[in-house]
Amino acid sequence: MINRLTATLRLWFAPQRLREEGRTPDYRFSLANERTFLAWIRTALALVAGGMAVDQFLTGMRWGVRTAIAVALLAGGAVCAVRAVHHWMRCERAMRRGEDLPVSRFPALLGVATAMAALLVVAAVLLGQAGA
Repeated sequence: MINRLTATLRLWFAPQRLREEGRTPDYRFSLANERTFLAWIRTALALVAGGMAVDQFLTGMRWGVRTAIAVALLAGGAVCAVRAVHHWMRCERAMRRGEDLPVSRFPALLGVATAMAALLVVAAVLLGQAGA
């Protein structure tokens, strides 16, 4: 397990090692993979910005609720950023090996978690206004 994690991290920070795997794919596919990576990074940045916004601007909420929502969004942003790198590397490796692209549950998990965070914010805002 430790060896696999070390090998994965090595590929993250030394992508030239991917050249040792299989054949170089059509550059258009590599660029499409990179665009997907950048889309995931934008999503991560949006989650981080949302977490900061909740903490800074929803000051009418109770501290615990506001902090919990902010931390959940910030943690989601961090996980999304790490997952972006991992998915990019897995796809690049699969293309070089001529394998099917890897499947992932992460988009579904991210969507459900984001919807839950949004519903928490809606509930907190509504409950905060009802108590005012």
